[in-house]
Amino acid sequence: MKNATKITVSAMSAYVAMAGIEHGVGEILQGNVAPSGTVIKSWQVPAFNILAGEPAMTIVPNLLASGILTILFSLVFLVWASMFVQRKHGGLVLILLSIILLLVGGGFAPPVLGILLGAAGTKVNSRWTKWSPRRPGRSRRFLGRAWGWFLAASIVAFLILFPGLILIDHFVGLSSPELIAAILPLIALGSLLLAIFSGFARDSLRRAETLGGAFDSRAT
Repeated sequence: MKNATKITVSAMSAYVAMAGIEHGVGEILQGNVAPSGTVIKSWQVPAFNILAGEPAMTIVPNLLASGILTILFSLVFLVWASMFVQRKHGGLVLILLSIILLLVGGGFAPPVLGILLGAAGTKVNSRWTKWSPRRPGRSRRFLGRAWGWFLAASIVAFLILFPGLILIDHFVGLSSPELIAAILPLIALGSLLLAIFSGFARDSLRRAETLGGAFDSRAT
């Protein structure tokens, strides 16, 4: 059984990287100009009005440079989350990259998600001591078995949030876009938290099965 926590972090980090790159593209398209302030709109096109232009902050005094740096650090974030998060301090590096992404124009939501995923990444190889590895209870079994569903629900929820919300509003129209834009992030975040904790539970079950097998082999 593969490490569920690592899969969760890597899969959702791909979304964070995609969202960061998209912020960067919007900033690049605004050209070689200075930002109007520390807080900016990543996109200045009507299609993104439903997301308030995707607010971001940047300490870089040029939107073109801000966009390029945002794309660069988004790609670094993706590579690290996919290949190195299981290493010692791998999760802390994700948190650091998320903070940098916040400062160069990667928006607010992607870095916050990145910090959350980095925190989860620190537990990739953890024993998760809140749960006994030898006596899995009902709640742990339920969470562990439901991990795949929670992860799928989280991915779908975030894809509906972006780019789904913009596409649906453009082609179909939404009667209450502000309400949906306010509620959907809560659903997406809730499903992500469930995916993370159910990933912990699944990995704990895997360790319990491994430990049980080791005791059985010793008994024989």
